[in-house]
Amino acid sequence: MTGHGAGDYKDLVVFLAAAGVLVPLFNRFKVSPVLGFLAAGVLLGPDGLGRFADTLPWLRYLTIGDEAQMRQLSELGVAFLLFMIGLELSWERLRAMRRLVFGLGLLQVVLCAVVLAGVFMLMDQPLAGAAVLGMGLALSSTAVVMPVLAERGRLKGAVGRSTFAVLLAQDLSVAPILITVTVLAALAQAGGDLDPHVLGSALFTLIPAAVGLALLVLLGRLVLRPLFRLVARARRPGHGGELFLAAGLLVVVGAGVAAQAAGLSMSLGALVAGVLLAETEYRREVEVSIEPFKGLLLGVFFVGVGLSLDLDAVAADPLGVFGLAALITGAKIAIIFNLARLWGLSVRAAAETALVLGPAGEFAFVILAAGTVEGVVSAQFADTVLPAATISMFCVPLLAYLGQTMNRAGTAAETEAQGAALAPEDLRPEGAVILVGFGRVGRLVGELLAEHGQRFIALDSDPATVAQARKDGFEAYYGDAARPELLTLCGVAATRALVVTMDSATKVEDVVRAARALRDDMIVIARARDDRHAARLYALGVTDAVPETTEASLQLAENTLVDLGVPMGLVLASIHEKRDEFRSLFQAAAPEGRSVRPNRALRRTVRRDPA
Repeated sequence: MTGHGAGDYKDLVVFLAAAGVLVPLFNRFKVSPVLGFLAAGVLLGPDGLGRFADTLPWLRYLTIGDEAQMRQLSELGVAFLLFMIGLELSWERLRAMRRLVFGLGLLQVVLCAVVLAGVFMLMDQPLAGAAVLGMGLALSSTAVVMPVLAERGRLKGAVGRSTFAVLLAQDLSVAPILITVTVLAALAQAGGDLDPHVLGSALFTLIPAAVGLALLVLLGRLVLRPLFRLVARARRPGHGGELFLAAGLLVVVGAGVAAQAAGLSMSLGALVAGVLLAETEYRREVEVSIEPFKGLLLGVFFVGVGLSLDLDAVAADPLGVFGLAALITGAKIAIIFNLARLWGLSVRAAAETALVLGPAGEFAFVILAAGTVEGVVSAQFADTVLPAATISMFCVPLLAYLGQTMNRAGTAAETEAQGAALAPEDLRPEGAVILVGFGRVGRLVGELLAEHGQRFIALDSDPATVAQARKDGFEAYYGDAARPELLTLCGVAATRALVVTMDSATKVEDVVRAARALRDDMIVIARARDDRHAARLYALGVTDAVPETTEASLQLAENTLVDLGVPMGLVLASIHEKRDEFRSLFQAAAPEGRSVRPNRALRRTVRRDPA
């Protein structure tokens, strides 16, 4: 049996060491982790410490030698990023965002491609080659821009929405651009003559892509929900996260491979899979399971970008490389700024959007490589352009910082107004109530919230309950609400209240602990088994605990008094007084711990039914 030497895993060990040492070091000095991974790629690559490995052989154990292996892993990282983006979308939301995606986004791609192609023609590049260069460099880096904006908390405002729409349009345009490269190559081989047979043969490549995309959507709609329902049913309470991780990996890699087989990009296949899964009740649980894995693979991508930087080419012509990087970035910034202003963004928001989208993106490498293979782009000129594109990507965190600094001068009201103007109705933050548990008690609470116009999100760990809730038109998701990551994804940072209605005393306490760890000022109302359980919940910091036994007694007393002819007003007043008395007793009986802050404004004035 053939064994594996330690060298087979050396590059992986080096990468993990960089992720565990260099990136936290950058974080300590408040430097973007994206820059940390990029710098690690340069430092640990063949043009960094690797160039001294012949003189100092021990450096081979500290450097990455197999760029191809890292490139494959980094492609998975981009696919996972697009999958996570897809999870935040749905077909309905895509339709709602069509003005930004298919207006601002596609116009940006076209105008930037035309202008950059003109620039390259002035640099004595042929028309076909200039067109390929322009299309490749018109795209920005989704893999760099989105994490940088998320890190700075810029995704939810006007800048985040417009930037996301443009990046989404760019991702959707990759496949048509690659097909255009094939058409240009066919025309170049035919001497520039518009031969119908040549053009028809090139356009024929669209058919497998269209059929593959249609099959991907159809299979996704038929398979995804049953697959994750099966995983949810096999999951034991408190366990099973690895099952969702495995199923998520299967979906991302399977959709990516299927898209590649149809002539599309792996990232586009993963995006489609994410959009399809976003329509199911399992999107949040999948997102929580995959998030750490996605972050690690994106780190591989950033390291791969650093590895691809040819320092020898930069050293040979530093003014040319840096000048070209500045020219590409500056031209795109000017175009995107003016387009963003046309689409209603303020001057500051348009400037920040243009700054983060100005640098080149990862698909430039794919498109330029295809153009080189097809013989449309000069390999020598591509070797000059690619280092410039890489250097521009290095500038994204710095440009994002500059844009945010400029935008801070804007008023909060202006920023909020811009965000509301750009966001479709279902994308605007509403501060929805989070309702944990959607059984008999939770459903009744939800129905009353809906009756009074209060938006809520329901969470439950029973797949059948969630499926029925969604069938009835409620916004419900499968998942364990005791996981802080799930509460965060459901908007706990902006929610007005969290209501826990589960009948398991232990699970109620776990959810309250998780919620209080995330927010100390949030209204938390929890269902309690009895007086002692209510006291424990008050000790954990709930705003209100509702013990079943006490509420049942109060309900019986209220009905008895009313049936005996006591005026309703007097009955309600005495019941409320008695309820406040019980609440004070429960709070006084709470074990020593965190202080209890009753919220008198939230005292209920409606009758409660026992569980």
